[in-house]
Amino acid sequence: MEGIRYFDHAATTAVKEEVLKEMLPYFSESYGNASSLYSLGRKNKRAIENSRQRVAHALDANAKEIYFTSGGSESDNLAIKGIAYANKSKGRHIITSKIEHPAVLNSCRSLEKEGFIVTYLNVDKNGIILLNELEQAIRNDTILISIMFANNEIGTIQPIKEISQIAKKHNIYFHTDAVQAVGNLKINVKELGIDLLSLSAHKFYGPKGVGAIYIKETVNFQRIQDGGHQEKNKRAGTENVPGIVGLRKGN
Repeated sequence: MEGIRYFDHAATTAVKEEVLKEMLPYFSESYGNASSLYSLGRKNKRAIENSRQRVAHALDANAKEIYFTSGGSESDNLAIKGIAYANKSKGRHIITSKIEHPAVLNSCRSLEKEGFIVTYLNVDKNGIILLNELEQAIRNDTILISIMFANNEIGTIQPIKEISQIAKKHNIYFHTDAVQAVGNLKINVKELGIDLLSLSAHKFYGPKGVGAIYIKETVNFQRIQDGGHQEKNKRAGTENVPGIVGLRKGN
């Protein structure tokens, strides 16, 4: 409506004009299935791989460590459940915080119904977890720590590198929901010691309904969605080529 000013770019952003322009041909002209063998499909597969390279570069990751999803919520589910199922023989304990996004909290609650144990850390008055409490919560059967990078309500930025150092000291995987951080903060997954990271395109001028997950190559991870062998057998389903191209251009 005329005269309205939009200020909640933490909730979502408009698709940039140049992003939309780049996406449009993949709806009606270059519409091939990227998993097919014909030329139109191979062309779209190349577009996906170009996007994968672009996202990887933004995170200082390897392209083979980037997997496309339907958004941040799916990426969070993949990270938490994929680690839990793949490593349950080692342990069933997960640590997160009480102020995580519902995609993380509800994934953890779902796992609790399957016999996993979850510790929900408190935060201080500024929304920061206490590192000493994190370390005290670690058990011999802890397999995953999941702490968001930046909070979607109050903007708190967690001490990610310090958290990852604690996780590494105890041989525990570390996941961060970086949906609110990617596009606003420079993130180097290698420097920060992150094992898994979730992101979503619509937070930084890309389209809704597309996101990605970074999974470090050495992580023991299990797919949670049955179907085809797309995304290197980590996430089944026909690829959303226009969305993935929009994720590349928005980033």
